[in-house]
Amino acid sequence: MNFKRTVLVTGGSGFIGSHLVWSLVAGYPEWRIINLDILDYCCSPRSLDGLENRDNYIFIQGDVCNPQLVNHIFITENIDVIFHLAAKTHVESSFECPSVFQRVNVDGTRVLLDAAHRAPHRPQRFVYVSTDEVYGTSLDEAFDEGCPLRPTNPYAATKAAAEYLVRSYWDKYQFPIIITRSNNIYGPRQFTEKVIPRFLTLLQNNNKCVPHDARRLTRSSCCSTIQGTLAISRHFLFVSDAVQAFLLVLEKGTVGDVYNVGTSVEIPIVQLARELVRMVKNVTESEVNDWIEFVSSRPQVDLRYPIRSEKLQRLGWRAETSWAEGIRQTVKWYQDNPDFWLDVNEDQRIRKEPEKASNT
Repeated sequence: MNFKRTVLVTGGSGFIGSHLVWSLVAGYPEWRIINLDILDYCCSPRSLDGLENRDNYIFIQGDVCNPQLVNHIFITENIDVIFHLAAKTHVESSFECPSVFQRVNVDGTRVLLDAAHRAPHRPQRFVYVSTDEVYGTSLDEAFDEGCPLRPTNPYAATKAAAEYLVRSYWDKYQFPIIITRSNNIYGPRQFTEKVIPRFLTLLQNNNKCVPHDARRLTRSSCCSTIQGTLAISRHFLFVSDAVQAFLLVLEKGTVGDVYNVGTSVEIPIVQLARELVRMVKNVTESEVNDWIEFVSSRPQVDLRYPIRSEKLQRLGWRAETSWAEGIRQTVKWYQDNPDFWLDVNEDQRIRKEPEKASNT
């Protein structure tokens, strides 16, 4: 079969990546979709159940940091479009083992860029999916794409460093890159280290509260735990709206540009916990606080990441899913799939020494 486009998605078995892959495979049968994923702890092959027999879908299990593999893909597959999502993203883990984050987020991006740039078939677009955290925190100012980057944790610092690599290929080679920076993305199939699925998993386990540590999410530990007493909040964007933004910048975005992908839905973390308690435990208002425990924050916790998305909106994008509908779908999915992540070995969350990729 002759395909009009070949699209490479790195990290396509992860939370956001799997939703993007589903949209591409189902929505663009005339495109060939290649998913390159190492299947790390936060990925599940079940996220893409049903795609393995599609004519326009190929899965390659492998490391984006492996130059032999990545070069081979670009030499043999005539890649037209790259969506680069493969990354380590858990902030607490980035403080514990920043070298792993540097390897995957920075070195992996370097390997991918170099292979794409040197490929005999020149790609049309390289879309790098970054994060609002590269801006740092703000109590009042909402960041636009021209604001300076001031990351405050190792995860965000590696994403910012990768952005500079991506932009350097545009500056030197006019390689057709686009960068997106999105708010917190949530929805079904997200791994339980992130705040919404973490709270849902804890509440469903129906036990006592534990410190904020995803490795301790066991059946003997329990409910929603809040870091500190400060007014920490996050902007939440439903995953399908993020996917539509990525597809829009592919078709209408200007090469060399950055696009914020933001939402007006800002939820204080304490309010989020209380809302989830009401939805999951169905308790009276006087009992809600019985399911919430405050613990000490890590030394540096950013209070909020407000961004402005007018630039993307001028292309025609709007977040379509309301908070009420998005959180309803998310809660229902975790209630319907309580065992989805039970087979994950959470000791894999942090590797004390990065794996070695040859010839990097």
